[in-house]
Amino acid sequence: MKRRSLRMGFAGLFAGLVAACSPLGTFDRLVPKDRGGTIVAKGLAYGSDPRQQLDVYVPRGGCGQPRPVVVFFYGGGWNSGTRAGYAFVGRALAAQGFLTIIPDYRLVPEVHYPAFVEDGAAAVRWAAMNAGKYCGDGRSVVVMGHSAGAYIAAMLAVDPRWLRGTRAAVRGFVGLAGPYDFAPFDVDASRAAFGQASDPAETQPVTWASAGDPPALLLYGTDDTVVLPRNSIALAARLRAGGVAVEQRAYRKLGHVGILLALARPFRGRAPVLADVATFIRSTANPNGTAIP
Repeated sequence: MKRRSLRMGFAGLFAGLVAACSPLGTFDRLVPKDRGGTIVAKGLAYGSDPRQQLDVYVPRGGCGQPRPVVVFFYGGGWNSGTRAGYAFVGRALAAQGFLTIIPDYRLVPEVHYPAFVEDGAAAVRWAAMNAGKYCGDGRSVVVMGHSAGAYIAAMLAVDPRWLRGTRAAVRGFVGLAGPYDFAPFDVDASRAAFGQASDPAETQPVTWASAGDPPALLLYGTDDTVVLPRNSIALAARLRAGGVAVEQRAYRKLGHVGILLALARPFRGRAPVLADVATFIRSTANPNGTAIP
């Protein structure tokens, strides 16, 4: 009973912080984290702007063979968020055996589309070039994100304009409750971020999804009323039409925040989000089946 009360307390705190557009720092400080992952670098620059910095998480233990790299982009409506609130994600993924990088990126209103996608591309290029310093395989990168961050990850995976010479390093894409098909822009956040785009269609991942894109894992909660499940369903259909391997997971009774919350230790019993993500990354980033230490 005490453990259940603790989980409910964390859930209420998390929901309140998200509703207030908080950086989630309080939740991140309080929630128990995975001991199998640790942060080894903070505030590394991948660009000249103060927002263009990232943190690096690694599995505990020796190096062994190079590990797959996950670049995780957090959400926040393209207008809020900080990597400091997502150590629970970084350590969870690192504990599964992945070198994990969490970057900040420039936000609305200081910038608009495509600046945050450009920042995402710069972070992935940094990861591909520098992963070896942290026992990572820069040729085996999975881009992952939640909500607005899933949008950034999706654009990097399906739109060839952004990564160019580095795109071959992207072996997979994981999207949690991402907006992929949301034009015309009918909410404040999307209008502020994309309203200046001359061609709304070219801002949408579903426009670009086609043959040759990396395999994708699209996750969403059936009770999500912020980013409707139809976004993931539409992107999956477009990718499959191009012959791309796609996996979908619909988690019953999870909402927009709950799917991210399920990555944290106290809430993994609500849905196997972390297990599903880890299985996908292992099979996609390491298709030959060699054991990941």
